[in-house]
Amino acid sequence: MKDSIRLETQLVIAGRDKRYTQGAVNPVIQRASSLVFDSVKEKKFATANRANGELFYGRRGTYTHFAFQKAMSELEGGVGCALYPCGAAAVTNAILAFVESGDHILVTGAAYEPTQDFCTKILSKFNVETTYYDPMIGTGIVDLIRPNTKVVFLESPSSITMEVQDVPGMVKAIRAVNPEIVIMIDNTWAAGVLFKALDFGVDISIQAGTKYTIGHSDGMLGTAVSNARCWDRLRENSYLMGQTLDADTAYNGSRGLRTLGIRLRQHEESSIKIAQWLMNRPEVERVNHPAVAQCPGHEYFQRDFSGSSGLFSFVLKKRLSDEQLAHFLDNFTLFHMAYSWGGFESLILANQPEELNEIRPAGAVDFTGTLVRVHIGLEAVEDLIADLDAGFGRIR
Repeated sequence: MKDSIRLETQLVIAGRDKRYTQGAVNPVIQRASSLVFDSVKEKKFATANRANGELFYGRRGTYTHFAFQKAMSELEGGVGCALYPCGAAAVTNAILAFVESGDHILVTGAAYEPTQDFCTKILSKFNVETTYYDPMIGTGIVDLIRPNTKVVFLESPSSITMEVQDVPGMVKAIRAVNPEIVIMIDNTWAAGVLFKALDFGVDISIQAGTKYTIGHSDGMLGTAVSNARCWDRLRENSYLMGQTLDADTAYNGSRGLRTLGIRLRQHEESSIKIAQWLMNRPEVERVNHPAVAQCPGHEYFQRDFSGSSGLFSFVLKKRLSDEQLAHFLDNFTLFHMAYSWGGFESLILANQPEELNEIRPAGAVDFTGTLVRVHIGLEAVEDLIADLDAGFGRIR
């Protein structure tokens, strides 16, 4: 039956085995470092099965963690889910698990800036070379593959400029050249459920669960759901690197899943309405929302995604001066300036084109106006539009 039920139902029931709920509706919160064995036989059994969901030691996880890991694996179609204290830890440890000195990796040049910093500042010290590619390269990525290429890292849509990659085409092309390459994706924008990365041949789907999974801007969480061929190595390397998560955050991850479907529906509905409104504004050059035709890779979004979330960007026709930009951003009522996104509240940030060019190693942006990134929260869309309208009035 689980194969036929809809996402909203899966989100409600995933990871709620009686072993983890113990008679309650939700999984228990089991806070523990030491887990006690009643006999030598029991200890030996736990040791032999420590990687298979048996209580062994707090860093391996408790029933609280196991429930959340099982839920994420079910939802994303993997065999296991590694947990981390934040999304950046999930990204960096997933990459580290599959590289060694002398290796080469390919990373989208529009990736989350900390991902790029990790490759440039940390991996380089261990003689792991990174080549950044244009996110719209498609099957042309095979021209960048070397004999020592071990990982291809995708992010779709991109964090700021929102390009949607041709993931199925890229995966097929990469596999034809070297089926052993590990393909992983930062799948945070789609919350792991609007784009089923593993169904398209990706090996590891990574999320900053800080965003939509937690959903309330009050916790830090990273997840990496893996297929069978990569799971053992990802799990054991992450464990050896000391990666762990506290039980309360794991519980909040499980709790966030129960309302994720309805929250994503509202984020999608409101963000598309606002994107369409922005497309008719005289101040706006283009709107980078995967669900609208102006966004690079829109055709791949239509083909591969089951819906959209609340994060997108738009480009103004002019480059605002520092004074204009401050006047624009400092005086919103509902949109607040903050890093991260995915919570119930609406957020706004802006970048000048030269700032973006500094963090795009694969090529400069193709616009000259100021870029504004928004996350559309759960407020009434009419109120958000009024807030944006007032903002445009401040820069006219």
